[in-house]
Amino acid sequence: MPKHGKKYMNALALIERGKLYPLDEAIGLVKKMADVTKRNFDQTVEMAVRLNVDPKYQDQMVRGSVVLPHGLGKERKVAVIAQGEKLQEAQEAGADFVGGDDLIQKIQQGWLDFDILIATPDMMSKVGRLGRILGPRGLMPNPKTGTVTFDIAKAVKEAKSGKVDFKVEKAGIVHAPIGKVSFDEQKLLENAVALLKAILAVKPSGAKGQYVKSIAVSATMDPGVKVDIFDAINRAQSAE
Repeated sequence: MPKHGKKYMNALALIERGKLYPLDEAIGLVKKMADVTKRNFDQTVEMAVRLNVDPKYQDQMVRGSVVLPHGLGKERKVAVIAQGEKLQEAQEAGADFVGGDDLIQKIQQGWLDFDILIATPDMMSKVGRLGRILGPRGLMPNPKTGTVTFDIAKAVKEAKSGKVDFKVEKAGIVHAPIGKVSFDEQKLLENAVALLKAILAVKPSGAKGQYVKSIAVSATMDPGVKVDIFDAINRAQSAE
């Protein structure tokens, strides 16, 4: 029996074996494959960037965030843990859930109906107790991604407008969404360039040799398209 279904194999037939595509062509191909497979949902388009790093060493960890120029095409629920006037600031900025000790207790009891959690620095000693719950789900607030901050209004607005946090995995790969297949090609391209530019900007001190080893773009259930890394990096470096 074939490993993949008929839709997947029909999409795969559109890819020229062994070819590295310029970034714009690769994204165009992802959209063409989505037209062929016609999934019953709006697939997420993801970029996978393999880096020449070993994240088990602290000086080779890659982590950061970027506000994509065209967002992600979905509404994200934002929760804020704060106290005093910062609670009102969070509400006015559009946070979906706001609280202090009460919200911490709710999360301890298993409530996780949010996509992003933001906390003020003075609450982190308490939020830290949630590490076992939030850590494995990638929801733990972190200063490096701007989710531990006193500038609550800015953090909430960025989260709502399409901010993406990224972190290199054990295998040395960063996976991050760049939009939906329903986006036009130019928007997906600009989001991809913004993400790659952010990854290049946080190149760790311990990274040796060629930092980016490979790049691929794909929709949720369709084949990946390999990208010409030199074309992609040139676009990212020349982007304003």
